[in-house]
Formats: sequence, structure tokens, C-alpha cells
Amino acid sequence: MEEKNIFTVIDDQGKEVKCEVLFTFDSDETGKHYIIYTDNSTDEEGNTKVYASTYEPDNDKTTLGEIETEKEWKIIETILDSLQNKEGEAGEQ
Repeated sequence: MEEKNIFTVIDDQGKEVKCEVLFTFDSDETGKHYIIYTDNSTDEEGNTKVYASTYEPDNDKTTLGEIETEKEWKIIETILDSLQNKEGEAGEQ
């Protein structure tokens, strides 16, 4: 069975929410580390909600940071689109 990487965040209401790491990556363009994760909730259309943050992998207690620029969002969207397209192609085979 695949082991999932789970962590807990505190939401805006102060509640603990369990989240699953989908993947992490480093960007040479920004020099930052990114984490893509989900709380496995869905939106009105039934799509799984996915979140992105920056993080420092060397810290004992990881703090999630904000995505600050349009350039960062573009990098993240490009990677997500690429992964989604690969997944779709794998499902068609």
C-alpha cells in the first residue's frame, strides 16, 4: 500500500485540517521550494481542491509561505497542466 505524506494546517477558523502532499518541486527561476497539496475537499463542480505554497525543506518545523507573484503562479500552473496531461495520456493507454 502506498504511504501518503500527511501534514496538518490550521485554517482561518483555527481548526486543524489534515492535508496530503501531492508533490514538491524547486524552481531554478525563483530559487524557491514549492509544495502542492490537497485537503481532499471538492469545489461546487466536484473537482478536488489543490493548494500551493512555498516552504523551506531544511527547517524542523515547516512553515508554509504565500505564492507572491504572477510568475510563480504561472510556473505552478504549467507544472500542474503538464502532470494532468501526462495522467490523462496514461489513462488512455
